Amino acid sequence: MMQAFGADVYASPSKQTEAGKKILKEDPNNKGSLGIAISEAVEDALVNEVEANYAIGSVFNHVLIHQTVEGLEAKKQLEIAGDYPDVIYGCIGGGSSFSGLFWPFYYDKVTGKAPKNTRFVATEATACPKVTMGEYVYDHGDTSRITPLVPMHTLGHDFIPAPIHAGGLRYHGIAPTISRLYAEKKMEAQAFNQLEVSTLLRFSFNLKA
Repeated sequence: MMQAFGADVYASPSKQTEAGKKILKEDPNNKGSLGIAISEAVEDALVNEVEANYAIGSVFNHVLIHQTVEGLEAKKQLEIAGDYPDVIYGCIGGGSSFSGLFWPFYYDKVTGKAPKNTRFVATEATACPKVTMGEYVYDHGDTSRITPLVPMHTLGHDFIPAPIHAGGLRYHGIAPTISRLYAEKKMEAQAFNQLEVSTLLRFSFNLKA
């Protein structure tokens, strides 16, 4: 689709940026990560200020707020059904989808409007367990340390998960707000093995068939 509109698309790490060239020089077979792609995108925006802009799509708090349309819609649908969730599960890569779903319900809970004591559970891949196994520290949002330091649960900005795993966007950290809520035990997090989950899903579908 991007190429149809005239864009040039390069796989990251690429030889189009200094960050990409440095990583490929150190590891010619590097399979990339979201952290590396962010480094390259931010560098390109800085070098080509007139022609390029960079907009983050996850992780940072303002993006998470934009996603709350998901949770607001879910609340309306549950109102139609005459019910309210006991627990909300959501997968986390950078954190925007999960945050978008649970924030409106969390607002109900902290303001005393929720009819139930709803639990909030973030799920992640064991291949990239940034919340359940990571440290809560200040870290960079990209591999080359171009972006500012932010407080997050992280596996380290230079962490690169195995390429065969989705691994939560294959990203090393998680949104600051999710990190804070998890540290304060206002939400839970669980890690699951991607291959085991896939096997269970296939077995479940076979049973239904």
